[in-house]
Amino acid sequence: MDRPLHPAGRWIFLAIIVGAIGYAGASILFDTAQAGEGLATATFAFLALALLIALGFEFVNGFHDTANAVATVIYTHSLPAPVAVVWSGFFNFLGVMFSSGAVAYAIVTLLPVDLILHVGSGAGFAMIFALLLAAVIWNLATWYVGLPNSSSHALIGSVLGVGFANQILAHGGNGTSGVDWGQAQKVLSALLFSPLIGFVASMVLLLVMKRVLRNPTLYTAPSADSPPPKGIRATLIATCTAVSFFHGSNDGQKGMGLIMLILIGCAPTAYALNRTMPASEMPAFTASANAAATAFRAHGGTVGSDVGAARVVLTHALETKKATGPATYGAIDTLSHDVTARISGYGSLDKVPAAATPNLRNDMYLLQGVAQFVTKDKASETIFSADELDAIGAYQKHLEKGTRFIPLWVKVIVAIALGLGTMVGWKRIVVTVGEKIGKTHLTYGMGASAEIVAAFTIMTADLFAAPVSTTHILSSGVAGASVASGSGLQTRTILNMVLAWVMTLPAAMLLSGGLYWLLLGVVRASAG
Repeated sequence: MDRPLHPAGRWIFLAIIVGAIGYAGASILFDTAQAGEGLATATFAFLALALLIALGFEFVNGFHDTANAVATVIYTHSLPAPVAVVWSGFFNFLGVMFSSGAVAYAIVTLLPVDLILHVGSGAGFAMIFALLLAAVIWNLATWYVGLPNSSSHALIGSVLGVGFANQILAHGGNGTSGVDWGQAQKVLSALLFSPLIGFVASMVLLLVMKRVLRNPTLYTAPSADSPPPKGIRATLIATCTAVSFFHGSNDGQKGMGLIMLILIGCAPTAYALNRTMPASEMPAFTASANAAATAFRAHGGTVGSDVGAARVVLTHALETKKATGPATYGAIDTLSHDVTARISGYGSLDKVPAAATPNLRNDMYLLQGVAQFVTKDKASETIFSADELDAIGAYQKHLEKGTRFIPLWVKVIVAIALGLGTMVGWKRIVVTVGEKIGKTHLTYGMGASAEIVAAFTIMTADLFAAPVSTTHILSSGVAGASVASGSGLQTRTILNMVLAWVMTLPAAMLLSGGLYWLLLGVVRASAG
């Protein structure tokens, strides 16, 4: 692990960074020009700074989290450390590129409704900078002391901290209504149970392997610096590859969601709506809107003329997470009728003029959010028929397709940031995972069982759009495998890991809430 990087590697690394930044800048200029939206120099500079911080989070995420994926192949001598980190970085890149984007918006929906609707305001930008800086600061602090802390945990804590702070500062009260607790429960449950699954499943898997695969080489420590037998080596490299790929597919999406918020705030004409959605899909969109409106109208909803009042009702429904009753159904009917008429008038989303884009996007966001609450609320099953719920669900998906998208260049730069981050700064966490969890050297079987479980768990989380922590899953998997092997655990390391896991959420919340309060004060002072 102490082998120095070849001088040519540094130049290649630097060239990729410069190329990625240039590619991002050119893509933004091209997209905004295509949408007829010029960016002032100050706006472009502000956007560049925000994007650099977001990419910085993904870069730190790379060397903080993915060190877990390479620890097993390094400590079993399956791959030399320089080769392992480059290999892992490449498959992190591929994981991001093939990701769906669903996890990205699972994070975004935790944010306060009023800030998402006004993400281009001073408060919106204060929110983005606060949560990104808080997550990066906590990640760097835990990396410095070599603790395998979760970047996902840190980011979600930062998001919740901003939600609390925004509610207290803007509306008073105790801050709890500033958080979507339904979505938060889903996210926090994934973070809570995934390390437990990693520990138990890895322990069980290794015990099963000992019964089924009786090759003693699997359960003995590697000798000197010699690589393992070919079959074992191939298995360990394959598991490292799988963990790296699925880490990219899950963790890379978190940065994507935040970058899209930044782009929507700074360049709404180009990024607030999915302008790549073809005009041929507009008839299906209109048909789904009409079918959903019919369903709501059948249960007390009536089309009114006051679109502004409808927005107020639906905003309140999203904030309180209550989307039932004739008033809400009528508001959905009214706003949906207005949105459909506007889009039909333009012909397609790519023809929506710059001035109309922010309002149309916000209206579509309101309708999509409330429709989602209706389809997920168990009480709706007693109000709407199965066909009506299907119609509402289809309308929700059309609205999502019009507002939830990730341009290819965003995936590319996030993939590069995460992949390059994997190649630097990994040694501290690798040493912790490889030497300080179990009391004996990592065996081939221990490494394989921990990584197989980690890869499978992250893949499953992707299917359910649940953000999970690669760090927690894999390090707890190594602990479970250590117990199954009979080697025991190093108490001090385990206690430190548990402490970091327990402290991350409140620490990130305090950091982001404090930064949001500070930055919001700066914004208001500047405006004044």
